[in-house]
Amino acid sequence: MKNLKTSLLILVFSLILVWPSAIMAQEEIVTENYGLGAFANSTGPIKLAVDASLAIKQIDSPYVMFIIYMASGEESRNIVVGRDGITMIYQDKEYKMPTLEELRKNYGGQIRDIDFSRVMGKEGIASTWIRFYQFPQKTDFFPPPGITSRQAVDEGSMTGLIGFRTRCYFKNPGFKKGDRIIIRVRAKNDPDISNEVAVILE
Repeated sequence: MKNLKTSLLILVFSLILVWPSAIMAQEEIVTENYGLGAFANSTGPIKLAVDASLAIKQIDSPYVMFIIYMASGEESRNIVVGRDGITMIYQDKEYKMPTLEELRKNYGGQIRDIDFSRVMGKEGIASTWIRFYQFPQKTDFFPPPGITSRQAVDEGSMTGLIGFRTRCYFKNPGFKKGDRIIIRVRAKNDPDISNEVAVILE
C-alpha cells in the first residue's frame, strides 16, 4: 500500500512538471519554413503563406513589406478579411497596418519595393500550398501608386480554391536580423476564425 501511494505521488508530481510543457506545445504556432523568406501555415481555418524576402533584405526600411497569401481552410466556407484583421506581433506587442494614405504620405519607397520584389527568388513561396490555388490580381491593400490595374480595397474574400493575395506594410518597430514575428489574420465576417504564422527575419 505504501509503495502504491509513493507511486501515485511520483505520478502526480511528474504531471505537474510536464503540464506547462504540454500547454506550451499546444500554443506553438504551426509554421513551415520553405527558405528564401517563405513561411506557411497550411492548417487551421485560414491557410496562410508569407513572402518575407523583401522585409529581410530591407530590414532597416522605415516601413517593411510582406506579401501575404490567404485561403479558406474549408473549401465550402467563404471568409472575408479586412485591413484591420491583419496584424503583426513583435516582442509581445500587436501592430496594425498603416492606412494607404499614411503609407504614401510618409514613405516614398513603394515603387522601389515592388521592383525589388519582382526580381527576388520566388522558389520558396511557390513551393507552399499556394500552388494549388488561384489568386486574382485585381485587388490589393497597397497597390502601387500611379496608373495601375490593381484596385485599392479594404477587404478581401476567399472561398473554394480562390484565395486572396495582398501586399501588407507595417511600420518598422526596430527589427534586427534573427527576430521572430507573428503575422495574425482574423476574419471580418466571423471574428472567431483566425490563424497565425511565425516569420524569422534571417
